[in-house]
Amino acid sequence: MNSADITPPMSPQRAREIASALDLRALPPEFYANPFPVYAALRDSEPVRRMPDGSFFLTRYADLVAVYRDAHAFSSDKKVEFTPKYGEGSPLLAHHTTSLVFNDPPLHTRVRKLMMGALTRRAIAEMEPGLVTLVDGLLDRIEARGGGDLVEDFASAIPVEIIGNLLGVPHAERGPLRDWSLAILGALEPKLTPDQEERGNRSVTEMLAYLKGLVAQRRLHPGDPEHDVLTRLIQGEQGGEQLTEQELLQNCIFILNAGHETTTNLIGNALVALQEWPGQLDWLLRTIGPRPDWQALEPLLSTAVDEFLRFESSNQLGNRRAVQAVEVGGVRLEPGALVTLCIGAANRDPAQFERPDDLRLDRVNNRHLAFGFGIHQCAGLSLARLEGRVAIGRFLARFPRYRLTQPPVRGGRARFRGFLHAPFAVA
Repeated sequence: MNSADITPPMSPQRAREIASALDLRALPPEFYANPFPVYAALRDSEPVRRMPDGSFFLTRYADLVAVYRDAHAFSSDKKVEFTPKYGEGSPLLAHHTTSLVFNDPPLHTRVRKLMMGALTRRAIAEMEPGLVTLVDGLLDRIEARGGGDLVEDFASAIPVEIIGNLLGVPHAERGPLRDWSLAILGALEPKLTPDQEERGNRSVTEMLAYLKGLVAQRRLHPGDPEHDVLTRLIQGEQGGEQLTEQELLQNCIFILNAGHETTTNLIGNALVALQEWPGQLDWLLRTIGPRPDWQALEPLLSTAVDEFLRFESSNQLGNRRAVQAVEVGGVRLEPGALVTLCIGAANRDPAQFERPDDLRLDRVNNRHLAFGFGIHQCAGLSLARLEGRVAIGRFLARFPRYRLTQPPVRGGRARFRGFLHAPFAVA
C-alpha cells in the first residue's frame, strides 16, 4: 500500500473546478477524499464565497478568528437555521438547539461553567493512570490478534470509555453510545438524507430515554461533583440557577457526542497520517525511543498532537449567524447572513502556517483552530490532548512498525473528517 491509497492527489485544475461550483449540498466524491486543494483554491480566488443557498463560506485564518472573536455580531444559536432543516418538534431540532455548542449566553455560560468545574487541570491529571490502563489493555488485545482496525479496535474505544466514566455510565450499558453519536452528528451534514434524518431522530429519542433513567439513579445516588460531570450538572452551582430537565439531558448527549467523535478522529487521523509521512514517523519513533520516559516526553507529544489537529482537523466546519450588519474579509454581511467557518482551510492557510500542507511534528507557535476560538472554544480540549498523547504515544512505543493492510475507509462526511475503518497489522 502506498500513500496515494490514503489521500489521493487532486490536480489544481480539478480543485479550481470544484471551488468555482462549490455547494456543500452536492459535493463530489474526490472532495470527501481530499478537500484541501479545493480549500486552497477558494482562499486564493474567493476567500469569502457566496454559496448557492445565500450563505457565506470562509477559508482564511484571519477571517475565522475575526468571527470567533465577535460574539456580539455573530450568534451560535441555531434555531433559525435548524428549524427548516429538521422540522418543528423533531428530536434532532430539540437536541441541536439546546446543546452547549449551538447556543449563546446565558445558557452557554451556565452549562460551560458547570462542565468546566469537573474538567479542572487536577481532575484531568487524575484521569491519566486509568487512561494508561485502558490504552494498554486495548494494545494487549491488538498484539494478541496481530493487528485489527485502528478505528474500531483502538481510536473509538478510548473516548467512549473516558466520557462514559465522566458521566458515570455503567460499563455494561456503553454499547450503543458510538452508534448513537455517529447518527446524531451525521445529521449535522449540510445535506441531510432521509436515512440520516430517521437515524438521527431515533438516536436522540433512544438516548434521551436511556439518560432519563441514568439521571434518576444519579439523583438518588449522587457522585463526586469534582469528577462526575452528570452529578455536577444535576446539582448546579450552589445558590445558582439549575438546568431544566431538557437542558440537562440534551447537554449530556452533547458531552457524549462531542467527546467521542472528535477524539476518535484525532487518534485515527494521526495514525493514518504517519503512514503517509514515514519520515515524520521515523523521527517520532527515534525521539520516543525503546524505553520511554513518558513524563519527559509530554512536551514533545503535546506538540505532535497539536500538529495532527492542525493538519487534519477532526471538525472541519463551524457555523455562525450574523445578527447585525458586519464586514468580514472586505465583504459586507447583512443581519441574518449564515456563515460557514472552514476550520480545515484556516488550519492550512499559508498566511498563518509555514508549509501548511506538510506534516511537521516539531512545529512551534501552532495556533490552530481545531478547538475553535473565543467563548466557544472546546471545553474538553485539555482532556482531548491528554487522550491523544497517551493513545498515540503508547501505540507507537508498542507497535513502531505497524502498517495498514488495506486502504482506510473515510467517513464520507464534510463536517467531521475521520475514518470508519483502517485495517492494520503489527510486526
